Amino acid sequence: ERLHSEPQVIELLALLVKNSDRVVTREEINEIVWRGRIVSDAALSSRIKSLRQLLGDDARNQQYIRTLHKRGFRFIATVETAPENSLHESGSGTTTTPLEKNINQRTTQERPAVAVLPFLNLSDSADQEYFSDGISADIITHLSKHRWINVTARNTTFGYKGKSIDIRTLGKELNVDYVVEGSVQRAGKRIRVSAHLVDAAKGHHLWADRYDGEIEDIFTLQDEITEKIVARIEPEIGYAERNKVALLRPTNLMAWDNYHLGINHFFKFTGPDNQEAQRLLKLSQQQDESFGEAFAWWAYAVILGMVYWDTPPTQELMDQALTACDTALSLDGQNASFHALKARILLARCEYKEALIENEIAISLNPTFAAAHCGLGDSLAYESRYDEAMSCFEKSIELSPNDPQIWAFFPYGALALLFKHDYEKALQWLDKAMAIPNYQYWTTAHRVVALICLGRKGEADKCVVKLMKQNPDFCLDFAEKKLFYLKDPAQIKLYIQSLKKAGIPQTL
Repeated sequence: ERLHSEPQVIELLALLVKNSDRVVTREEINEIVWRGRIVSDAALSSRIKSLRQLLGDDARNQQYIRTLHKRGFRFIATVETAPENSLHESGSGTTTTPLEKNINQRTTQERPAVAVLPFLNLSDSADQEYFSDGISADIITHLSKHRWINVTARNTTFGYKGKSIDIRTLGKELNVDYVVEGSVQRAGKRIRVSAHLVDAAKGHHLWADRYDGEIEDIFTLQDEITEKIVARIEPEIGYAERNKVALLRPTNLMAWDNYHLGINHFFKFTGPDNQEAQRLLKLSQQQDESFGEAFAWWAYAVILGMVYWDTPPTQELMDQALTACDTALSLDGQNASFHALKARILLARCEYKEALIENEIAISLNPTFAAAHCGLGDSLAYESRYDEAMSCFEKSIELSPNDPQIWAFFPYGALALLFKHDYEKALQWLDKAMAIPNYQYWTTAHRVVALICLGRKGEADKCVVKLMKQNPDFCLDFAEKKLFYLKDPAQIKLYIQSLKKAGIPQTL
């Protein structure tokens, strides 16, 4: 009987059936299904539950899959080998069963898989090998904290150390989509690290950069370089995945496809694209109730729609968004993105202290997560802790200067500076924001406020003209409605009164 499920569930079934004569440990499942990456018990339990539902099994009767406490799982139903005439021809002339075909066909429904090769030591001394190995190992550790990416285990990739192998061949051997490679060179007290992200299927370079530093505290330098590399790699993989799904759009969209298509629309940052992102992410939830990413990112798309576009900022919808984030965290409580996205929902609800905690958890789980540092900055700013907030905004930009949300990092920082009454510096941040092609109308509105507070009415008038072109619906009533995430009366008064002085009408 032909059954349909996500690739990880099918791979789990194949692993258990193939080894039905014994118990399969959690470690083996991690190695095969998650390619060596350690995942939470909740993630594994979710896949076991999905597999039981697929087979019509249940946890109490356990007719197919038996759970052995602290040992693992075993397939206990009778297994029969398919007769020869039931096998199907594959393109290579070998024979595969339908189950094997489903396992071997990599689709866009799977999480992208990445292998980090040992970085080459280009220094004169072989004694520096420890540093290049340390950089590679730290990149694996930090990249693994981005839970939407499968990262090949260190022991696997370090088996290729010293070997010359074509990236495309390596990609097939390790069944990965991307490869990170690089080199380390030391000359006196100077260190140079080069890193490259390569498409494993095509062998094309997607991104490359190099980092220089002085050796004073070798471990601090290692941490700084690793954080910068990982902060650059993660958005590049996300960008490549979104393009891949958009270009190779299949006829029958499943949960993973709808998720990535939704994210593709999300990162275009327009009103219509935001609505389409919400629709696709909601559909992804319905297709796979154990797919945490669809719940968390739908919630964030809703909140951005409230702040920037046409989604109404109602309490009911904010409650639904918070519930969606809690659902995602119940599936994977160690996912830094889920904690950071929940923090965004809490900020919108004016629950700043709770948002602070969630952002701090996200950063503890993934120190290179630039958006979490930005979110922490917002949480602090709305609590009037402006100096701490600016340190967080600066950190987020330092970590990820090419982040797809960089257009927001600068105006968020500028808003904190407005509330701090540092209007000149706010203008500097807004200048940087307006140099980014997809900056939003709130950036222009912030600039109007800064110029009015500095007494530069003539310049503010020109900005008002630009603002009304960007958003013809902008008025004081509109602004007050959209600033629902502020609760400090002094902050709200400063902003609205400045807009009023600039000539923004009360209503349209």
